[in-house]
Amino acid sequence: MAQTKRKRRSKHRGTAAGTIESRGRTGRKPAGTEKKGSGGKGATAAERRAERLSRPPSWRSAINRAAIAAVILVALSIFLFKQKPAASIAFAGFALIVYIPMGYYLDRFLYNRRMRSQGKQ
Repeated sequence: MAQTKRKRRSKHRGTAAGTIESRGRTGRKPAGTEKKGSGGKGATAAERRAERLSRPPSWRSAINRAAIAAVILVALSIFLFKQKPAASIAFAGFALIVYIPMGYYLDRFLYNRRMRSQGKQ
């Protein structure tokens, strides 16, 4: 007798209230990055936040944040304040030059203060 190649469906149980409960995970064992507490996808929000805050600041993150702020500044100055596009782009370029080091050194100050309070260096 020929076997079918169709994948088996997982079974669901219906309750008296009409809700459907599915069974737990029945497939393969979760990989190391999928397990809870490893900082991967299964980590809680508090663990992900703590991991993100424990990373030292970088110039790339400061540049990205400054670029986003400059784009918002251009959009606001053109549409909200009715400035000429050339003037608003020039002002955003100046703001970008100021925002990059200001953002990096602020991040570095906050990172150093956080590490000092945790007793790390």
